[in-house]
Amino acid sequence: MTKTKHKNNWKAWLYLLPALIILAVFTVWPIINTIRIAFLCRWDNELETVVGYDYQAAMIGKEFVLGFNNFTSVVQNDQFLTCLGNTMLLTVLTVPVSTMLALLIAVALNSIKPLRKIFQTIFFLPYVTNSIAIGMVFAAMFGMIGIMPGREPISIGIINTIIEAFGGTRINWIDQGSSYWANIMVMFIYIVWNALPFKILVLLGGLQGVNKQYYDAAKVDGASRWRTFWRITVPLLSPMIAYVVITGFIGGFKEYSSIVGIFGDDMGPVGKEGALNTMVGFIYEFIDHNQGKASAAALILFAIIFAVTMINLYVSKKKVHY
Repeated sequence: MTKTKHKNNWKAWLYLLPALIILAVFTVWPIINTIRIAFLCRWDNELETVVGYDYQAAMIGKEFVLGFNNFTSVVQNDQFLTCLGNTMLLTVLTVPVSTMLALLIAVALNSIKPLRKIFQTIFFLPYVTNSIAIGMVFAAMFGMIGIMPGREPISIGIINTIIEAFGGTRINWIDQGSSYWANIMVMFIYIVWNALPFKILVLLGGLQGVNKQYYDAAKVDGASRWRTFWRITVPLLSPMIAYVVITGFIGGFKEYSSIVGIFGDDMGPVGKEGALNTMVGFIYEFIDHNQGKASAAALILFAIIFAVTMINLYVSKKKVHY
């Protein structure tokens, strides 16, 4: 029995070997290399100072030492707090709203029989659509054109057209002269809409696995739909809700492509370039000229995501019913 089990273990590791090699080369080694580069600083003998690591210096044979200079430079950067604030604001605003909307839509989809598959396909379409392409569509929907000094802007976006049709006043959402909070509102709508499909899919799968006897018992007791929702549906779906919340926070802190899709590489409207930059965009700014700072910024973002995930897991242990 022992020999057979040992042989099976050997075969299992052999089958896993290709996947483990790929994982080691493309996941484990990049993480190790990122940590190495982040703590590697260059000692400039002429100036007798420790400066951030860069490959150009490595090529001319400068001396390197370990240190926290890259982390210090990142934290002291003028854009660090702006990027961190934008990232946290978008995450805190979008994750709860998208989770609640996804839960309500999943419950609605689960309660209907005809055309359920069609509605599921429609709601899932944003998940398989390129985020940059979606961002360009949103830019056209909220965009304006013809902003000239002393003249009213000409609205071409469908959103402003709808607002004016109901007697409202057009709003400069994303173009030159737009306000920060108007930009945030557009990003909020886009991110929530883009995050719904995955969350709906997870929650709908959980709903379809709930024993219908709970709902039959609630009907016999005369419980209202709202009470049934909070007392039965939410507790039974709490593991899935915890999962989509945790993954939502992780995805929120990695937000980048949505900003690029709407505002382009400027990460903000004309005249306010970088105003909506996020932590991932902040990291990308260092990649070409200073990979030490880029690696340090990536580790700082990892630490933030890890801390938030641990907090979510701690809260989930008390609130989730398995």
